[in-house]
Amino acid sequence: MADLPGGMPPLSRSTLGYGENPPDMAWPGGAKLALSFVVNVEEGAEMNRNSGDERNESRFEANEEVVGHPDPCMETHFDYGAKVGLWRILDVFDRHNAKATFSSCGRAVAHGPHLAAAPHARGHEVSCHGWRWERHAGMAEEAERAVIAGTVRAIKDATGEAPVGWHTRSAPSVNTRRLLREHGGFIYDSDDYGDELPRLHEPGHVILPYCFDTNDMRFAPGQAFVMGSDFSRYCLDAVDWLLAEKRCRMLSIGLHLRIIGRPGRIGALDAILARVARDPRIWVARRRDIAAHVLAG
Repeated sequence: MADLPGGMPPLSRSTLGYGENPPDMAWPGGAKLALSFVVNVEEGAEMNRNSGDERNESRFEANEEVVGHPDPCMETHFDYGAKVGLWRILDVFDRHNAKATFSSCGRAVAHGPHLAAAPHARGHEVSCHGWRWERHAGMAEEAERAVIAGTVRAIKDATGEAPVGWHTRSAPSVNTRRLLREHGGFIYDSDDYGDELPRLHEPGHVILPYCFDTNDMRFAPGQAFVMGSDFSRYCLDAVDWLLAEKRCRMLSIGLHLRIIGRPGRIGALDAILARVARDPRIWVARRRDIAAHVLAG
């Protein structure tokens, strides 16, 4: 193949996965679907010149980047999630007695401890979503090591409990997973989009896949969802299809305080939970509980 452009994917990359006969994960209670709600907490961690960052964030309810100057408009779009969306989302989960994972940026929690303390007090998991809301690809190893430690410290300070899960915004670095293991205390990461079942990476560490399609970020301008019912219908179509396959699967539904927390969208979350929270075929679980189940094997 020397005459063909490029090379070959590394042997460490598998495109087969579990193949056509995936394992039975034996979810608790005989459930066929492990359903994970992930609430992303990023308010105060967005790129912001007022926070000493090199630029402003350009993605919120509009796609616009203010260059060279502070952007107080962008700040308030994020602040809505911390001031209003958080409490509305928590109340809806309480209504259905369902628990989620609040994937939280360290700087957001350090600035607003209530963003982690309130979900933790109601029995939700608080996990790590980086220090700032940024990708880690290309980040220097020592800087990333400090980011991991700082994020863990902020969450532990706010909740009294060290987090056990990690998810990078977008791309991790080539070192992220190794650095999480070196730090200690983590039992899973979600830096994977290539499967519908968890897998054991190495002893004591599980990879829990995440997905971008069943995710409220697609309410963004030019994306797929406009009405709240667009989101609930899409997510419930995914749930129903996976149940019809009659195989053990896992599905993640991604949420954001400033997005699903809006009054015209929150009904979608309520509708999804009304459908899934009492279905014996569905295990609505925090990500730490899914990882612990896999590790218990």
